[in-house]
Amino acid sequence: MGQDEEALSYPPIDPVNYDLIIVGTGLSESIIAAAASAVGKTVLHLDPNSFYGSHFASLSIDEFTSYLNSPPTSIPTAAASGDSDYAVVDLVRQPLCSDAEIVSHDETTFLRENSRKFNLDLGGPRALFSADKTIDLLLKSGAAMYLEFKGIDATLVYEANGGLVDVPDSRGAIFRDKNLSLKEKNQLMRFFKLVQQHLGDNQDEKISEEDMESPFVSFLEKMRLPPKIKSFLLYAIAMLDYDQENSEVCKDVFKTKDGIDRLAQYSSSVGRYPNAPGALLYPTYGEGELPQAFCRRAAVKGCIHVLRMPVISLLIDKVTGLYKGVRLASGQDLYSHQIILDPCFTIPSPLSLSPGDFPSERLQMLSLRDIKGMVARGICITRNSIKPDVSNCSVVCPPRSLYPEQVTSIRALQLGSNVAVCPAGTFVLYFSTLCNDADEGKKLIKAAMDALLTLPGCGNSENIPIVQSDSADVKPNVLWSALYIQKLTTSKFEFISSTSTPDGNLNYNDILDATEKLFGQMYPNEEFFPQTTSPEDNTDENGVTLDD
Repeated sequence: MGQDEEALSYPPIDPVNYDLIIVGTGLSESIIAAAASAVGKTVLHLDPNSFYGSHFASLSIDEFTSYLNSPPTSIPTAAASGDSDYAVVDLVRQPLCSDAEIVSHDETTFLRENSRKFNLDLGGPRALFSADKTIDLLLKSGAAMYLEFKGIDATLVYEANGGLVDVPDSRGAIFRDKNLSLKEKNQLMRFFKLVQQHLGDNQDEKISEEDMESPFVSFLEKMRLPPKIKSFLLYAIAMLDYDQENSEVCKDVFKTKDGIDRLAQYSSSVGRYPNAPGALLYPTYGEGELPQAFCRRAAVKGCIHVLRMPVISLLIDKVTGLYKGVRLASGQDLYSHQIILDPCFTIPSPLSLSPGDFPSERLQMLSLRDIKGMVARGICITRNSIKPDVSNCSVVCPPRSLYPEQVTSIRALQLGSNVAVCPAGTFVLYFSTLCNDADEGKKLIKAAMDALLTLPGCGNSENIPIVQSDSADVKPNVLWSALYIQKLTTSKFEFISSTSTPDGNLNYNDILDATEKLFGQMYPNEEFFPQTTSPEDNTDENGVTLDD
């Protein structure tokens, strides 16, 4: 049975009136479903997909391939069952991902036979800092009780002349590092001490206001830190995207005060949990577990979830032009005070609507999606780790580390079978970078793949002169690879709300900020996940669970 036929076979949803209808089960939508349910709102959570997570889902190889290769959805029309006082505005569902290149290099039947043993993240690479706001929200909301995490073993930087090197991100790591000279170790220790003093209570040890407002890279130069140390701090610890030393191409010059905040978060995350000595955590079974945890939390509070249920139209009051409800593919009309739409939904241009039906100006924000940029993503499945004896690790290829014209950082995250995202003996490696267009994005991702991996039958991408490491380590062979481009949009709020897409960051902080802001705009008098004393919400014993 096809998805459309399956949707049409659903029995009617009861009740038909809600405070909030949410379309899409991405992370932002699922958080708001849980937050609204927690303050007593009646919520209906719908998704046309057969899985939770939308653009934040973790899928098998077959599901992943099918999702990326799906054309814009043809939403079936349904017989009208609503009130003639409402105008019906059809929705268009446009994929956020495009330009997909999926290639299997597996000469056996291994991948085909084990497709369902892989959980591939659509929005990867992604991880959580042990001391960031995502962890705080998981604990406050109670969603943490549905999750388990594994620590990321190492953070690495790719150097043009040295290959992969460990990031000295703590006092112990600095002392153990064999790639740093004694002078470099002392310089880095003095810098970390300065940051700790600034963050402390002693007002005499503060970094000056002038320095705090200056570019972070200028402050590092003022501290006389060598290029290698600056690169670690800027791109592996502060995790900046653009080449901070090239003002002509840098789209986001980072201030020292923001850089210090990034360093503080990283430093406070290192070793926060005994079983995770590094700064980063990753959810067992994949990123898609996060929205599911919030959906479970919402269900405890009465939210109704329905998968495989396309929403085909909006119901708009003909007199006021205000949103009133939705029409499902089954033909049923449902009503709510507010609605949140997955960012892939748009409507035809208001100019194409019948004149005189209703005031159409308010629909302009949905017909013209605000595309903020693009992120190129890549995934590779390998038989070996990129670094011997390391299973889970994050990697940064700083600007200009792969080729002279590289203006953005490329982030990578390798995960092994101990986080239950792939079968034993295999690894999944995610890549991402910001880009202006598909060609640039793919060039960047392929350059990173070529530097870290062996692609069968392929030389360097577009003859990019990759500088290989002197290390004798053999680069892993790629069994399967995927490249694709994802549009970046930000959340919007009006009488119809839309959430943000997965961004180009490694963590979720910006997404959570936008989600909490959207909730505050919708419900200005409600607390975002209020503390509760009800028995099912006792989280004293439900902290963050780490796998051994």
